[in-house]
Amino acid sequence: CPCGDFGAAGGRLCRCTPDQIERYRRRLSGPLLDRIDLQIELPPVPPASLMALPDGEASAVVARRVAAARERQLHRQGCLNSQLDPGRIDERVMLDLHAAQFARSAAERLGWSARRVHRTLRVARTIADLACASQVHPAHVAEALQMQRLLQR
Repeated sequence: CPCGDFGAAGGRLCRCTPDQIERYRRRLSGPLLDRIDLQIELPPVPPASLMALPDGEASAVVARRVAAARERQLHRQGCLNSQLDPGRIDERVMLDLHAAQFARSAAERLGWSARRVHRTLRVARTIADLACASQVHPAHVAEALQMQRLLQR
């Protein structure tokens, strides 16, 4: 929002009207938003709650999983998922039947451009690679869709 306090932590309150927020967000063009692969909204967390959370996965464990996913991508297609050109996405993403139907339905319902659809499919393929799945399933597409919802037009 224009004041910068929309959703801010620490007791700061946004003073912008919904109309001002919408006008401010419209300054970002659709083609620019289509080039942002992941859009994740992270609500503010009070410091006390943050400090009470258990430790997450160790960085070394996550790094090994990411390295293995990268290896799978390079072995399968000779490049990373992010480097797949649109012509190779259909053959390399490997959606199962239900995932393809789910992705098509979501793209039509949300009115996405071809660029946005391709970026979402690349993200879904990466999620499947991190899960060691040979095919992309509806759960992978759904997770990728959740990372595309912020600032949609």
